[in-house]
This record gives sequence, structure tokens and C-alpha cells, in this order.
Amino acid sequence: MKPNSEALEAAIVRLLAARKQTLALAESCTGGLIAHRLTNVAGASAVLLCGVVSYSNQAKMDFLGVRAESLATHGAVSEVVAREMAEGARHRTRSDYALAITGIAGPTGGTPEKPVGTVFIALAQAAGTQVLRNLNVFDRETFKRVTSDQALDLLRKVADNAAPQSK
Repeated sequence: MKPNSEALEAAIVRLLAARKQTLALAESCTGGLIAHRLTNVAGASAVLLCGVVSYSNQAKMDFLGVRAESLATHGAVSEVVAREMAEGARHRTRSDYALAITGIAGPTGGTPEKPVGTVFIALAQAAGTQVLRNLNVFDRETFKRVTSDQALDLLRKVADNAAPQSK
């Protein structure tokens, strides 16, 4: 970040508040870090509706509506589950946007198909849902920080380029 530049979380709160838009979060491997960062910004209560830390598969199903079949077929760390997490959070909170993150922070738990550091970031909005797959091979704390930066940056770019929506 450049000196005197606005932090991602502050830019998001400012942008969404100005547009009277809302956000829901469904975090797994980031453990609530995105919610923490956003709630450090004054005025976040006008924007952030809900944050769910759905670390277990059961929580993903119970609170976000992730299908058991998706978990069984694709695993918790997958594009399908990230998409269902984001769409479930958006639907259940009636928010304008929902971010979902699921990944393997490590140091164990990786496979050849999904190595440690694999993360899926989903952003749901009225126009649809997009999912990014990244590989963030760091220690757990750095993994969480980098992943939260990527998720917030995706939201900032999408919201900044979207036409203001009326409710």
C-alpha cells in the first residue's frame, strides 16, 4: 500500500455506504479476519450485515445452505462450495454482495490436486457469482492476510465498476 493510500477495508466501507449497499461474509480459512478488518472501520455497521465463520462442513450446510452432495463430491475447498457459500450468505441476509472464502491454510491438509495454499474466493451479487482460485503458499498468518487482501480487492474492483444499484 502506498503512503497515504486508503486501506482496502476503508475504501469498501466508504464505497458501499455511499451507495447504500450491503455485504455479508462467509469465511472459513480466514477465520473472521475479513469481518475483523471491516469492523475496524468507522461506519462499517451501515454496510456489514453478517459474518459467518463456517469452519466445519456442518456449519457450511446449516448456516449457508451448502449442499451435502457438493461437499461429498467436490470437497469443502472447491469452486462449487465457495460459490454455494457466497450465494447462501447473500440469499439468507438479502445483501447486495457476499464474499466467501474456503481454502487450505496448512501446513498440512493438502493433496496433489489441492496443495496447501489453495484458496477459493467467491463474490455473489445480483449480476451473478464469480470465483477465483489462488495459490497462497505462506505460513498460516500470512496466508490469512494475503487471502483477505485478495477477497477485499476483488470486492472493491467489482463494486467500483458496478453501476450504483437501487433497492
